[in-house]
Amino acid sequence: MAEFKPLRGTKLVFVTIALALAVFMNVLDVSIANVSIPTIAGHLAVSSTQGVWIITSFAVSSAVTVPISGWLAKRYGEVRLFAVCTFLFTVFSFLCGASSGFGMLLIMRALQGAVAGPMIPISQSLLLGNYPPEKHGLANGIWGMTATVGPAAGPVLGGWITDHISWSWIFYINVPIGIVAAAAIWILLKERETEIEKLPIDTIGLSLLILGVGSLQIMLDQGNDHAWFQSNYIIVLGIVAIVALGYWIIWEWTDEKPIVDLKLFKRRNFALACAALFFGYMAFFTAIVIFPLWLQSYQGYNATWAGFATSSLAILAIVFSPIVGRLADKIDVRILVTIGFSVFAGVSFLTAYSNTQISFGRMFLERLPWGIGIACFFIPLITLSLSGLPANRIASASGLFNFLRQIALSIGASLSVTLWDRRSDLHDHHLTAAVSNYNDATLHWLAQLQQLGMSHLEAAKSLEKIISKQAFMMGANDIFWLSGWIFLALIIPIWFSRPEQGGQDSGE
Repeated sequence: MAEFKPLRGTKLVFVTIALALAVFMNVLDVSIANVSIPTIAGHLAVSSTQGVWIITSFAVSSAVTVPISGWLAKRYGEVRLFAVCTFLFTVFSFLCGASSGFGMLLIMRALQGAVAGPMIPISQSLLLGNYPPEKHGLANGIWGMTATVGPAAGPVLGGWITDHISWSWIFYINVPIGIVAAAAIWILLKERETEIEKLPIDTIGLSLLILGVGSLQIMLDQGNDHAWFQSNYIIVLGIVAIVALGYWIIWEWTDEKPIVDLKLFKRRNFALACAALFFGYMAFFTAIVIFPLWLQSYQGYNATWAGFATSSLAILAIVFSPIVGRLADKIDVRILVTIGFSVFAGVSFLTAYSNTQISFGRMFLERLPWGIGIACFFIPLITLSLSGLPANRIASASGLFNFLRQIALSIGASLSVTLWDRRSDLHDHHLTAAVSNYNDATLHWLAQLQQLGMSHLEAAKSLEKIISKQAFMMGANDIFWLSGWIFLALIIPIWFSRPEQGGQDSGE
């Protein structure tokens, strides 16, 4: 959109609101269905394991279309692509809610995910294209605020809607938002359409991408359920993913008209920002997944209250995102990223001291500073990754950046659950080994339970449950310790980037 002057005044405000609404609706749908899986599966007469495909179908299809957003934008125009995708997202959301069978819901979720993919990077490109260069940090701040608050609000909103209304309404709520956002963007920006190029379709690159990403996503989603590489099914998926993505990288790097611009990684700032995002987001999402699982499985919380306990991270993210966005235009973004990773590390280490008697208030307050870390981590990295890029490469860069974020999310979620299970088993083994009929403390504890009216067998089972509860708590603490050290380690490479004032970049 380089040929158009930046928007100002009321029109810019309305464009910002419309884009923010669409982004919020999109990212909300990533997590809003998670807590509703048992209810949806029961209503549609399938198992909870099958119900997980509601998440997987969305994730796989969106993971394929996110990195090709830049190619789609050049072929069809950013404004047209965003308006159409937002409208179709709304239609498929309605059809998800109206699904009468599990098969129909899976198809609609897959289609919803496919059109959701380009919405995130294109929204960012449209926002930057209409803001003055000196306010790009602020634009990224506004975008980052909506992109981070949505996933945090999803479990709370999804749990409440499912418990008090109906699971269908987790999809129906998108309809009015989507209609308003799609109509507003088309009306406000149709005269500011980007240049369209009739690019050839890279069928080989697209096919390899679909095969590789699809196999990888399914492997990550189902690996833990199939005992990972003890299953031939998971081994085959892993081999297909490695081979397909390996050939895809070689093909895209050497093709004259690639569907994904991998040469962006030749830029130092883009490569380092993507690396920091990938490993940082993996560690970040590990904490997001494990904590509510622990609360619901072993602390007696329902989906709604587990969501509330973890929702405090969104409060300060809302407050600090615009502030950090403004600061990103004025100070070294490496300082902001360092603050973000330091906050993440501090909160992770603090959470690693959790115990089974932890109160709701303590959990809520401990996670409150997390929002500062979100703002100082995500937004400056976006600014760093896109700095100095010409307008016609922003959509491609944003698509690739968000593709890595989504893959990091999937890997973080899968590895965290597996690692949690393994560490919990280890702690369970150690704790159980300390329990013996020849141990005075064990005998005293069992005797006390028997005095309360329990049989010896009931007392032993009660002890087993307490050991299991302690083991999973200790396993979760181990995960937070690991996350804290990862965040601290990521501070080092970020200082090898070379951000420059004025939105410029050191180039290739």
